[in-house]
Amino acid sequence: AAEPESPPARKSARVRPKVEYNEDKLARAGEDEEQTPAQKGKSAPASVAPPPPGRVLPKRMPIPKRNANGELVFPDYPEFRPNLTPKEVLQMGSFGGTYFRSIKSGVTGKTYAADQWKEFPADWFEGLNINAKITSQTYREQVNTYKVNCGGDLYMWESSGWINECDPYGWFQWYCRFYLGRRTTDDERQVGRGLRCMGPTGRWRIRLCNMIAQKGKKFDDPSISPVIRQTLQHWGFKLTEPLYLQHCKKYGYRA
Repeated sequence: AAEPESPPARKSARVRPKVEYNEDKLARAGEDEEQTPAQKGKSAPASVAPPPPGRVLPKRMPIPKRNANGELVFPDYPEFRPNLTPKEVLQMGSFGGTYFRSIKSGVTGKTYAADQWKEFPADWFEGLNINAKITSQTYREQVNTYKVNCGGDLYMWESSGWINECDPYGWFQWYCRFYLGRRTTDDERQVGRGLRCMGPTGRWRIRLCNMIAQKGKKFDDPSISPVIRQTLQHWGFKLTEPLYLQHCKKYGYRA
């Protein structure tokens, strides 16, 4: 784990959030992250924690538009502002190529074939090797943008009670459907999960910005925690210069 360097000069007396330096270890362990495959060979648990109730609502919402900072704006959840579309997450290289693999859900009790991706627009998968980058049963770090492994497995998410039967694959499946306009009674919980990771005060976004500032690096330097960067990507977020500068201004870092 990296050691903290001398703090940069400050512009204000605002208290900065506490920085922890074992972020890569935490991210790889899957703490507060979305699923990657059961690469350790675990199967669905015999019993799982009761999932929160959820049902699909009849209303539909339009596909979000971007604001001046490139964030996606959902009118009914204005605080939720990812800046990567589901298509971008998939095209960039995510989840070790495994997200829509075949699974046996411990929540629904059903087996899902490796064709769940066909529910979504074909252009999301244009040019991708589906077997290698979407439905692989083997997690491959080289598929990922930052060539790292991160996230917990499906067993962990199910046994924690965080998987809703509406979206048995997890948060990213929910996000794909939410982006396209579907709404469920589980949306508030899922939006909250996203915000705790990649929102303006989300743990991984805060941690990445602090590390960049304290090490005096550029906002897009891939050597600064590729694991956190990959994690944020899985949650629909990529750090941009305007958003990084906002963070520095808020917490008194010299950009």
